[in-house]
Amino acid sequence: MKHKFLKKLEAINRWRMQKISNRNFLIVLAFVVGIVGGLAAALLKGLTHFIAAKLQDDLEWHFKYSLYLIFPLIGIFLSVLYVRKFIKGKKLEHGITPIIYSISRRSSRIDIHNIYSQIVTSAITVGFGGSSGLEAPIAYSGSAIGSNIGRFFGLSYKEVTMLLACGAAAGISGAFNSPVAGMIFAIEILLPEFSIPAFIPLLISSALAAVISRILYSEPLFHTAATDWEVSSIFFYILLAVLVGVYTVYFSKISQVVKNWFGKIKNPYNKVWLSGISLGVMIFIFPALYGEGYLTIQQMLDGHFNSIVKNSLFAEYRDMAWVVVCYTVLTLFAKSFAALFTINGGGNGGVFGPSLVMGGLIGFAFAFGMNQTGFVQLNVPNFVMAGMAAALAGIMHAPLTGIFLIAEVTGGYTMMVPLMLVASISYLINRGVMKHSIYTKVLAESGDLLSYEDKDRTVLSMMKLRYVLETNFVVLRPNETPLDRQSDIIHSKRNIFPIVDEKGKLIGILYSERLFSILLGEEEGREKTFSALAQKPNDIIIETENMELVMNKMNKEDVWILPVVNKDDQYLGFISKSSVFNKYRGLLIRQGQYLE
Repeated sequence: MKHKFLKKLEAINRWRMQKISNRNFLIVLAFVVGIVGGLAAALLKGLTHFIAAKLQDDLEWHFKYSLYLIFPLIGIFLSVLYVRKFIKGKKLEHGITPIIYSISRRSSRIDIHNIYSQIVTSAITVGFGGSSGLEAPIAYSGSAIGSNIGRFFGLSYKEVTMLLACGAAAGISGAFNSPVAGMIFAIEILLPEFSIPAFIPLLISSALAAVISRILYSEPLFHTAATDWEVSSIFFYILLAVLVGVYTVYFSKISQVVKNWFGKIKNPYNKVWLSGISLGVMIFIFPALYGEGYLTIQQMLDGHFNSIVKNSLFAEYRDMAWVVVCYTVLTLFAKSFAALFTINGGGNGGVFGPSLVMGGLIGFAFAFGMNQTGFVQLNVPNFVMAGMAAALAGIMHAPLTGIFLIAEVTGGYTMMVPLMLVASISYLINRGVMKHSIYTKVLAESGDLLSYEDKDRTVLSMMKLRYVLETNFVVLRPNETPLDRQSDIIHSKRNIFPIVDEKGKLIGILYSERLFSILLGEEEGREKTFSALAQKPNDIIIETENMELVMNKMNKEDVWILPVVNKDDQYLGFISKSSVFNKYRGLLIRQGQYLE
């Protein structure tokens, strides 16, 4: 039945390719991706909150709250168990970084299991109280939807990339009910250079996802009645932006430290125990760390400023303003570790949501603390919103996403000027210290990031050495002589010959000009072995070296061709500038298509 259905789809696709251009068909698929992405977002939100409600509201037991300390451990364990049992042999990667890598290195291909695996694992992780966000998983799921739909219909790299971005936009739009922010997120993070036509499919997918998500899951992320901002407070918005910018630098750096730390732990279940128990302890001291953390931000927006202390061990001090401020600051730093422990310990989630929460906490602590001095009275909810926009802009290097997301999800369009100000300053501070965002730093260090400031370097980084490796060379043995291989040498179409021993190790090279001179009697050596005649190459390429280093070696030695060996010095072939330039032209065309 399934086979017949696929054959029918293939027949329809063949008819479509004859009757409808890919450009027009892309618009149709943008509708499809938007609808499916919206359904996925609604499913993820509904499933997560269903799990959370069952654990928190329907569990009838006098001591049920003590279970909150072990729920995150259970959630992370179930997430790891799902990955190991149900997607064997495949990886389940987290966050936005793998999506960017797919665009740069995998022809925008994302494994189909990510459509549902991201939803299942993130719902379990966050539903059980894991301190991370749902936004990165739903963006990943949406990207997988767009990628696989595009590839199924045989679209080009450029068109598949666009549908992938449409899926990510649909995911963010559906998760936040914010179509403009979803579209801008896709442009800022996934399509940093774009043309105006790129807006159309993104607008369609993002808008449809917001509609579908609102129909199926209408609960908004935040309720707030934003009031207009005061010009007299502008200095304090600037000061807040600086504080948030500095904090985003700290978070970016500590995220790499925690990732490296967990990377040293090889057993995945040891990571589960470490992260789960640590989370339980942190939640015991700071209950606001349980789950996404949006509830705490909502209470601050509603004016319940002591809510963060209310259910903690320090509840009796909730009416002491400075205790509230200090406890909020401690919760802020604990949130950074809680989110990173959840993600690196095996749970599925992203730093998108935690960024909002951390920014909101900074905004609250700053404004509420300033109000206690008696010198000024700041609108605390407005500063909570400004902090969220600033944190998102700094950590993700996406100021426009931060501005429009907060404006949409809070209804705070009257706050546009402060949001623009804090997002820009925070972004510039983080960018000044951290050249790359938390999503792109690892890719930039490994040479896997598309860069539009240095296109030559970017195109070279996209090349894989194995794709330009040439192997059609006549191999000579060390104990052979030119007379022994006279016929092979004469009829070879190559002007260079590798000398390789029986174990495959490269001994040296010989050029055809010298061999012909020897065979014609112009030079001695017709009966000498190749090991005696071998010349040392100007340099040697190791198979693991990137193409930028390869080209540097060629330019340094002013040579056109160099031998390639593995880590054991075994001969693999040659790489020439001709093959590199041919591949370069192809990738340059492909990159140009991506930017159209």
